[in-house]
Amino acid sequence: MEVLYQIFIRLYPFFVRLSSPFNEKAKFWTEGRKKVLKRMQEGIDPAHPLIWMHCASLGEFEQGRPLIEKIRKECPSYKILLTFFSPSGYEVRKNYNGADYIFYLPMDSRNHAYTFMEIAKPSLILFVKYEFWYYYLNEAKKRNIPLLLVSGIFRKNQPFFSKYGYFYRASLSCFTHFFVQNEESLSLLKDIGFRENVTISGDTRFDRVIEIAQQFEPITSIEEFCNGSDIIVAGSTWYEDDKILAEYANRKRSVKFIIAPHNISKQRLGECQRLYKTAVLFSELKTLKASSDINTIIIDNIGMLSRLYKYATITYIGGGFGTDGVHNVLEGAVYGKPVVFGPVYDKFIEAVELVKNGGAVSIGNASALEATFNQLLDKDEKFIDTSRAALNYVYNKKGATGKILEYIYKNRLLTR
Repeated sequence: MEVLYQIFIRLYPFFVRLSSPFNEKAKFWTEGRKKVLKRMQEGIDPAHPLIWMHCASLGEFEQGRPLIEKIRKECPSYKILLTFFSPSGYEVRKNYNGADYIFYLPMDSRNHAYTFMEIAKPSLILFVKYEFWYYYLNEAKKRNIPLLLVSGIFRKNQPFFSKYGYFYRASLSCFTHFFVQNEESLSLLKDIGFRENVTISGDTRFDRVIEIAQQFEPITSIEEFCNGSDIIVAGSTWYEDDKILAEYANRKRSVKFIIAPHNISKQRLGECQRLYKTAVLFSELKTLKASSDINTIIIDNIGMLSRLYKYATITYIGGGFGTDGVHNVLEGAVYGKPVVFGPVYDKFIEAVELVKNGGAVSIGNASALEATFNQLLDKDEKFIDTSRAALNYVYNKKGATGKILEYIYKNRLLTR
């Protein structure tokens, strides 16, 4: 299996480079890794102890963020190194001021892992949710560096739990402790021998969305647009979402819509403008005079979405009509708003639990969306119960960050 893994880690960058002239994300992935170890060598000050947090992408960063920010506040003598695998995380957060050093993670290999550790010399390593890079993990184990998995989640169909999964299980043996989201993950790890170093901590994202909600700052132009109307905020939408949302928005002129596409490329924004017949881009809102013809704003920036849900009567979370599944449902639920999304959500435990608890509704087509929106907009018992269930679900799940910090300090992995 190690041979197959070595083939994979060699072929993956090759195919990314081949596609980079035609794919912006592939171009960022390739360009961002050029001489990255040299840049790390030049940038990292070896005089200070360092904590390394690795995130696959933006979603995992948001999970790890409350933990790293708490550590930064309580252990100011440590520098923070943040790495990303995906451009979706790095390009958005490369200027994040909560870390001292931010880089793409060099592709996994023995040489890269060894050189990386020689440069960084981390005192503590935090991997968020998943990404189990074999050589990096083994290099950490060789050096006896404490390695924690934060907000981990495991499923039975993962290779760790297969009859032929010895190679993958060897990666897991490098972790000092697993902090997992649920009972299923705990049980799966116990079945393959990890019994003493697994804790159900929950998901640190609950702490993050609560923090965002508590630090809410109003957006004046959005408040002026809303002006007492019923508002549907649709976040992280894809074409499949917008197609059915636009059918409703174009007919339901008494309701206002705020649409935040997952991708804000010129092509994608143009797509949204064609679908929503009475829409304006957010960047153009201030230059336009008030008009009764405009009932939809299309958000053409990144970083505002989590605040926009505050203005919603109903929140819609995109991605549920695609193969990857629904995006972050917690950002809407934390404000006590009904959450609606498409049919593909089974890989996301928070979406599954939110539906089960009555705080969210999954819809399968345009007619189901219309019926659900109309029912909730009546603001009767269904609306009240769904809103309350969404809010309670989020606040009942807080506290994962504190549990992980307690372990870190109790075991003296860091000194304050």
